[in-house]
This record gives sequence, C-alpha cells and structure tokens, in this order.
Amino acid sequence: MPTTRHPSPAPADAEDQILQGGAWLPHGFQLDPHSHVQGQLVYAAAGALATATERGTWVAPADRITWTPPRFAHSHRFYGQTDVRLVSVPLDLCAELIDHPSVFAVSPLLREALLALTDEPERRAGAHRRLLAVIVDELADAAETSLHLPEASDDRLRAATDLLRAEPARTSTLAELGRAVGASERTLSRLFHTELSMSFHRWRTTLRIHHALAHLTDGMTVTETSVACGWSNPSTFIDAFTEVLGQTPGRYQAGLRIHAR
Repeated sequence: MPTTRHPSPAPADAEDQILQGGAWLPHGFQLDPHSHVQGQLVYAAAGALATATERGTWVAPADRITWTPPRFAHSHRFYGQTDVRLVSVPLDLCAELIDHPSVFAVSPLLREALLALTDEPERRAGAHRRLLAVIVDELADAAETSLHLPEASDDRLRAATDLLRAEPARTSTLAELGRAVGASERTLSRLFHTELSMSFHRWRTTLRIHHALAHLTDGMTVTETSVACGWSNPSTFIDAFTEVLGQTPGRYQAGLRIHAR
C-alpha cells in the first residue's frame, strides 16, 4: 500500500490516495459523504477523527478506531495534524464484524498491526491478507466504546439537537429548549430516551466531549476547552471527560504528543 508519511498539505486527490494506506492530513480536513463496496477501518495514529453516518456521529481519538460496514454512506472530518490510516476490509471478512458503524478501542497489538499494514509494502504474497485477518480477529473481540452521538428523526427533537450542535456551550435547560422548538419538557425528555436511547444530559455531555476532543487535539488547553464546551469549571469537565474516555484531558493530550513523534 503506498503511503505518505510526512506532514504536508493534503493533495487534491487525498481521498483516493489515503484509501490505499495512509497520509498526514491538516486540521479540519474533510472527506465528503461517500460509500464503499467493502468495509472500511479508519484509524488516527496521531490526531483524531469524526465519522458521520445517517445513524449518528462517532469520534475516534488515537486510542480508538472507526468501523464502517459496506455500502454505509459516511463522511470524515479530521482534527489536529492527523496521521490517518485507512484499511479496506473484503466482504468475506466483514461478516466477522458487527453490521453497523461503530468505534472500538485499539489494543497495543491492534495498533502495531494497523501501522504495519499501512506502512509496509507487501514483501510476501498473502502477507497483508494475513495481517488483516489478525486485525479483524482483534476487533471481533473488542468492546464498542461510548463515543456515539445518535441522530434524531423527530422534527422537534432534531430542532433541539441542532441548537445544541450549533452551540455546544449553550446552557439551556430542557424546558427552555422545548419552548424554542415547540415541545414540552416532558415530550423532549421522552424523545431523547425513545429515539436516542440516552438522557438529554448524556446526549449533551457526549456532544461536548466530541468538541472537547477536537479542541484538545488542536492544542487548546484544558481550561480553555472546558469554557468553550460549556462546563462550569475545569474540574467538572475533567470528571466528565475521564468518565467517557477513561483518562484525563491532560493525559489525553500527553498521549497525542507521544503518538505524533
């Protein structure tokens, strides 16, 4: 698989290039909605990425990998200077993985296998296929992580979530959002649970974590990020971030520096 391993502006044909292995992409680079006949794994060895489908948005920092099954329309946005690795999964191996888009934790073995597959030319016939089989086997046993932000279908709920997406730091209560979109607090609360399978508080926290990952990856401090994303103080932000990611924002940023070396 050809690769581009040095940080540089993405070429006009970046999508075609990185579908073959890896590339460095600048902060904010986007791949418009598209789909593949095969499945696709996308891993940010440094930086972070968001994958969006009709079922919602998944964010993957450097210790996560996104999975998109065949023929799911999806788009990507990259945060920070991103060392992105893309791997196509043949249809016969897709059956080993779940049938919906998701994010998985990246074990040390999985990371090394992904780097080897996207860095090294194939020296022996079938070597890449065997390495890909190891990756799929690791993912088949991996647990899904909690960085999924589902999409609303009800017009009132979608209007409420659109307000929050436009302004993640917005401090509106559920009742205030209801008045803005023409629904009662009780109705909106029910819709969050029935349509999105999470509470209003959990959905907004996940949205803010998505934005926090982007800000931290782009070099914003922990305090600046907590303010930008709507937390009342840095300690509250640190607690929420640690609950979802399993590490503090400071440790996450330290890991970014290690991965970027």
